[in-house]
Amino acid sequence: MRAPVTALVASLALAACGSPDPDTDGDGKISMEEAQASMEASGAVKPQPGQYRASVELLDFEAPGAPPEAKQMLSGMMQRTFEYCLTPEEAEKGFEEMARSSQSGDCSFEKFDADGNDIDAVMLCTGGGMGEMRVTMDGSGSETASEMTMTMEGNMAGQGQGTMTMRTSHERIGDCAS
Repeated sequence: MRAPVTALVASLALAACGSPDPDTDGDGKISMEEAQASMEASGAVKPQPGQYRASVELLDFEAPGAPPEAKQMLSGMMQRTFEYCLTPEEAEKGFEEMARSSQSGDCSFEKFDADGNDIDAVMLCTGGGMGEMRVTMDGSGSETASEMTMTMEGNMAGQGQGTMTMRTSHERIGDCAS
């Protein structure tokens, strides 16, 4: 998984706060811009600037064409903890900027429900070298922390149709180092 996808998931969780129906043009798809507008209209919470510690954990991986050791290898590659600095400028841009930077291809939301600090979303991405990927996200967050479970369904790196489920957590641990 690429770090920008983790940033998208974190920003969705950190920004979640009761939103109206985001499909404003009624086309049955929720664009990144519609999701952003919906969150802004609802007064969505933005993440606080500062130093964050993030962890990613692979929960499940299934791909019929993958060798048996693939799950173990993938788990070793994905299970990690890292820190990053979210600047005031990045925090102010909130979800929109992070969502734009996470796109690997063309992505739109099939579903986007935010209620309080909880989020339930489904995003469909095409292109980006992996074909069509359906990403289901479920979690919660605040201005300083988030927990999200994400399931990706689609062509798993040429191994055929499969699924990968992971959990991410982000926690503000202080101010950024100068």
